[in-house]
Amino acid sequence: MTTSIKIDFVSDVSCPWCAIGLKSLEQALERVAGDISAELHFQPFELNPQMAPEGQEITEHITEKYGITAEQAQANRENIRARGEQVGFKFSMADEPGGGRSRIYNTFDAHRLLHWAELEGGERQKALKEALFKAYFTDGQSPASHEVLLRVAGEVGLDVERAREVLASNAYADEVREREQFYQSQGIRSVPAVIINDKHLISGGQPAEVFEQALRQIAAAA
Repeated sequence: MTTSIKIDFVSDVSCPWCAIGLKSLEQALERVAGDISAELHFQPFELNPQMAPEGQEITEHITEKYGITAEQAQANRENIRARGEQVGFKFSMADEPGGGRSRIYNTFDAHRLLHWAELEGGERQKALKEALFKAYFTDGQSPASHEVLLRVAGEVGLDVERAREVLASNAYADEVREREQFYQSQGIRSVPAVIINDKHLISGGQPAEVFEQALRQIAAAA
């Protein structure tokens, strides 16, 4: 018998560990397929809600925010790139051909679009989330750019004209803020935060084995 579970994946599209965590979670779900089925929802979290539309140079931002050196920031990026390779996700560096993320951007409009994509049903929200991770981390494109958001929405099969209407308006702004405030009120201070059946929390970009073990234990208890 297959056990059904609900997963809320709280994350930001500019969070590298969220991209890694999602890949690991997907691998875990593949391993438990047949025993466990998951209803996956992507919930908003902004790492930098006050970020200006033009963004900030990434090394400058990281060193200011976390009080580390430029060399430490570079070492962290190399570690992230290596972890990405392990799970099949490509992090491009800014100095590579074709670019790579060189700035941190405001992601609120991306979260509004993801909220709308969830309402569209099916796997649309998940497809958009994965495409936004690729656009930013692999292709070095701004998730604050409406042009980028519209193109990515079209690539995953969403209605581009409707997406344009959403972005041009203030649609779903209140809903996104309400969800952000809810998860903050639940003590979520860092992402990814993977919440299973509204009560079991797994924090961070864990290996697939950790997710798999947790999923099997929770399903068995259910």
